Amino acid sequence: MTALVRYLCTTLLLSQRYLAPLLLFTGLVAVLTSSDTGPLTAAYGAAAGAMLLCSTWLTIALVGLEDQAHRAVVVVNAGGSRRVLVGTVCAAVLCCLVLTGLGLGIPFLVGTHRLTVAALLVGVEAQLTCALTGIAVGLLCSRLVFRRQGYALLLALVLLSVLMVAKGLPPVNPLLSRLATTSRAADLLTPAGGLLVVAAGVLAAGAALTRAIADRRS
Repeated sequence: MTALVRYLCTTLLLSQRYLAPLLLFTGLVAVLTSSDTGPLTAAYGAAAGAMLLCSTWLTIALVGLEDQAHRAVVVVNAGGSRRVLVGTVCAAVLCCLVLTGLGLGIPFLVGTHRLTVAALLVGVEAQLTCALTGIAVGLLCSRLVFRRQGYALLLALVLLSVLMVAKGLPPVNPLLSRLATTSRAADLLTPAGGLLVVAAGVLAAGAALTRAIADRRS
């Protein structure tokens, strides 16, 4: 599995398809937190929202790195489609961890905030929650499910919009709402942790559904 994840990450780096989501993430976080002197939780809410979009984009890019023939070779060498899908998820999570580090640091470069351990932990929880959810959306909107990327893009936009604006729909909307309205980071640690668990379940369900559809089509 380690070799498979390393291969996927190397292929992504060489293809340079990570550049667009990386630039989008850094740009969004920098703009949304520029000259911000408010609570750090609100800044990390902006980073989490950016993570949702960019993790979806990165996952779609990871799945689409190879054409059908090359992917078949990878599946055979890896020992099955399930292992390749798990490896893709792991590679996407690693990429999102890099973005999480940027999301934690950029608000301090472009704004003025008081650093606390609780705020950092909430920032990590929030960004990982959105990352796992975005990866699930990316899998469902990837080439494994849709041959025509126009339909996939439309579905991705609809799903992301619903996740962000549907009031009370976990895990993204309640998370972003609490980050925007609660300034004391310690009060958010437990709720954000619970929503992170929900996001992990969303990713597991999204991966299982993606594999079922992909295996049925192949």
